[in-house]
Amino acid sequence: MTGRTLRLSRLRRVGTEGQGGKPAARGGKPRRRGTQPKVVALGGGMGLSASLAALRRITGDLTAVVTVADDGGSSGRLRDELGVLPPGDLRKALAALCGDDDWGQTWARVIQHRFQSQGELHEHAVGNLLIVALWEQLGDHVQALDLVGKLLGAQGRVLPMSAVPLELQALVKGHDPERPEDIETVRGQATVALTTGEVQSVHVVPHDPPAVPEAVAAVLDADWVVLGPGSWFSSVIPHLLVPDLLDALTETKARRVLSLNLAPQPGETEGFSPQRHLEVLGRHAPKLALDVVLADEAAVPDRDLLIEAAQRFGAAVELAPVARTDGSPRHDPELLAAAYDRIFRMHGRIGPWR
Repeated sequence: MTGRTLRLSRLRRVGTEGQGGKPAARGGKPRRRGTQPKVVALGGGMGLSASLAALRRITGDLTAVVTVADDGGSSGRLRDELGVLPPGDLRKALAALCGDDDWGQTWARVIQHRFQSQGELHEHAVGNLLIVALWEQLGDHVQALDLVGKLLGAQGRVLPMSAVPLELQALVKGHDPERPEDIETVRGQATVALTTGEVQSVHVVPHDPPAVPEAVAAVLDADWVVLGPGSWFSSVIPHLLVPDLLDALTETKARRVLSLNLAPQPGETEGFSPQRHLEVLGRHAPKLALDVVLADEAAVPDRDLLIEAAQRFGAAVELAPVARTDGSPRHDPELLAAAYDRIFRMHGRIGPWR
């Protein structure tokens, strides 16, 4: 057994055991084996929220693993002032897992509410303050997030991907428009996401960040792992830069789905084709295999090129209408849920889920 494999084994054990070595409860609900898939969704921001809003419609055994590199807005201010993990993407994931009943929707609005003032509270989100307060009270990231999820009645669990706040750094060509051929290092997720240059690659500082054991255990224990959609360089790829999490993604027996964006994002993926998203993912994680690449059929101008790119990962391509009908580049939760459900049934090793 190699050192890395031994560490993964220990992370799996730590992540799945509660006090006294007993299996840890997930959201207070017993697992119903064989009746629904165990799904782990990785990402951040609105892309992960869209995926979670869809997945909670088809499984109650759902875990979100969220990036912790955000350094802008309310999250960035709390991170700078208190030295905590940025809570914003974790808050958005919790809101996406809230139910459609009055309780769930009320709490979703409350934690997303931002104060408007002339003082220090301006633009702080209620959920960010709640999460950070519980971190300080309990001294445990996972326990605090589980408690917030219980309060909200969240239909799933939310975990940070790493136990320390990360700084995202990117090599960007033409970040300075007056020097379009120069490649320079751009620091900070907010800056990387808005760069007008061409992102060549990204990395995180520290370079070998510790993974949250519960996140590693969830990936290793999953039936399905869903990566994306979301900001490609600042929300999706960072999960592949946490060594133990990447090892878990590589070694898990779960099926892996990559959910592509509906359109390139201004700045970091301007002009990207669907297949180019796959190419840059492969450069950052050359050993990663995929089973399915999901894309909106209207967002794929050349299906053959996407199939060719997906085959390098060992993946099949599934095209489905998953966009909202209002013309905006946003996923429709019901359509995305239908696409995931069909993939889980057609490509799954076990089933049926219901």
